[in-house]
Amino acid sequence: MISITSIQDLRRQIAQERLKSHSIGFVPTMGALHKGHISLIKEAKKHNQTCIASIFVNPLQFNNVEDFNKYPIQNEKDIQLLKDAGCDYLFLPSVAEFYPATPKLSIHIGPLDRILEGAHRPGHFSGVAIVVSKLFHMVMPDKAYFGQKDLQQVAVINQLVNELDFPIEIITCPIIREESGLAMSSRNMRLSAAGKTVAANIFLCLEFLEKALKNGIGTPVQPIQKMGMDFLNQFEGIRVEYLEIVQADTLQTITHLEPGSNVAVCVAAYVEEVRLIDNLVIIL
Repeated sequence: MISITSIQDLRRQIAQERLKSHSIGFVPTMGALHKGHISLIKEAKKHNQTCIASIFVNPLQFNNVEDFNKYPIQNEKDIQLLKDAGCDYLFLPSVAEFYPATPKLSIHIGPLDRILEGAHRPGHFSGVAIVVSKLFHMVMPDKAYFGQKDLQQVAVINQLVNELDFPIEIITCPIIREESGLAMSSRNMRLSAAGKTVAANIFLCLEFLEKALKNGIGTPVQPIQKMGMDFLNQFEGIRVEYLEIVQADTLQTITHLEPGSNVAVCVAAYVEEVRLIDNLVIIL
């Protein structure tokens, strides 16, 4: 694997790959890699001749400075994980390289910026859109790979690609979970063993709601949503920020459960002051 820290060197290497007519699969990350990230690398390797990963903790998408400062950094371990997974190139720029000057641009996402993560993290998706747009311009991959755990982020990126005509196919890959059901996340590193045990109840709640939703076709959503909140609130170590049942494609609120529709249960909650998100897409 070749590690690259400058945009100029990245473009030079990509030009060489293009001369060979190699297809490029791209996996953008913020590091602190786990099996979920590695599953994306393996998927990119499976369907492309060249796999490029990036590690960049993007300050623009953190609306909480403390959260940014606490984000885990483990570059040496990440580099070894990427090598072992067969990644061909790693782009590992500094903030100064990536943002020579503080960006003055903001990107208005529209309705997706006013719900769920957008409502609770003002400016977050503008930061995501800026960093992903810059990375796409630098790498110009054929395919880019993202995990379903960040369901709303994937929707934002699909909107970005469609409306700005990036010639890139976005591939959404399944959530990778620990044996307990806890969705793998870089933030899990900040949880104690006891905290992970408590956090696993988030997935139990999603499974509980899946059964309730399938049994409740044709009924209002609100009572089932309340059941989910009551389920999580029974655990002293979980502080729920939101639990919403929405359309799986648009993430907009629904009021009734229609047969044949796709819905998503989306949750954000704090365990040991660590903010965790998870979701489950359900076909009714």
